[in-house]
Amino acid sequence: MGKIKCAVVGVGNCFAGLVQGIEYYKKNPEQQVIGVMSPEVGGYSIHDLDFVAGFDVDSKKVNKPLSEAVYAKPNKVKWVESLSTMNDVNVLQSPQLDGVGSYVEKVVTPVPEKPIEELKEAIVKELKEKNVEILVSYLPVGSDNATKFWAQVCLDSNVAFVNCMPSFIASVPEWAKKFEDAGLPIIGDDIKGQVGATIVHRTMAKLADRRGTKIEKTYQINVGGNTDFLCMKEQDRLTSKRISKTESVQSQLNQRLPDDQIYVGPSDFIPFLGNTKLMFMRIEGKMWANIPYNMEVRLEVDDKANSAGIVIDAIRYCKIALDKKIAGPLIGPSAWLMKHPPKQFSDDEAQRMAKEFAE
Repeated sequence: MGKIKCAVVGVGNCFAGLVQGIEYYKKNPEQQVIGVMSPEVGGYSIHDLDFVAGFDVDSKKVNKPLSEAVYAKPNKVKWVESLSTMNDVNVLQSPQLDGVGSYVEKVVTPVPEKPIEELKEAIVKELKEKNVEILVSYLPVGSDNATKFWAQVCLDSNVAFVNCMPSFIASVPEWAKKFEDAGLPIIGDDIKGQVGATIVHRTMAKLADRRGTKIEKTYQINVGGNTDFLCMKEQDRLTSKRISKTESVQSQLNQRLPDDQIYVGPSDFIPFLGNTKLMFMRIEGKMWANIPYNMEVRLEVDDKANSAGIVIDAIRYCKIALDKKIAGPLIGPSAWLMKHPPKQFSDDEAQRMAKEFAE
């Protein structure tokens, strides 16, 4: 069926986990029964992705081969020693806009800024010359202006969009209509990890709700040691992230919790944790005869594997939509794969819709 020509903006840990994971399964095909949610989606395998363009702001990555940039600091992922399947395309400069926070700029050295129109012209040219079909956004949390820039780049370049970050595009009607009018599919917003904090929290909350208990309060706190968590030390960058995570949990309850009785969000940066993410979740409520109960969950997971296991499917769903000439937000796949889709469903229903879409 041919390769899926992809581009990435944000050559960071998440992207490194995606492409190194593909390489791992290529070298160890017998392991592909482990960790792969969908060996095939609409006839496309995990090995059909071809990243032919990449964009970043860091001087350690810009103008470097993409196969080398994924190993550049502050990236921490090194699951395989080298990438045999990646074309040696050079990483091009992305506009900085609001993509580099005050904490992250201590570990990232952006290349000198160029006029944004000059950069946009070069980016659009690269996407068109490389015949890119799908752009994956791995911008940092809080990059609202940068996300809008890249959404518009997709529209101008006739490229589908996978928005992995909690800067809302697919779930905003105005942007959704722009993609629909342009004849382009989009999946978003904000990756729901393979077995991540939010998917576990919403699953346990729905279980408690479905079993007739009354949830009275709940929280989820997360800590980690990579640049994502370093970026999230800036509280004013977290508005959309908290909305995304909170609404993902609230959507599974028959009756919403008051805003002051639910807290879902990142909490702190612990450098030595690296890519390890720790989640602590608590639910308190009442059951039969108004008797109280509570549960606590501790989850330890590699944050980048969690992301890659989802994005590998999102790209292939987007490709199916391109093949079928389906435009606008992909409702089923977005609900299945994202925290803040255009429309929320239960995970069972979302999975069914996604599978029907692929078939």
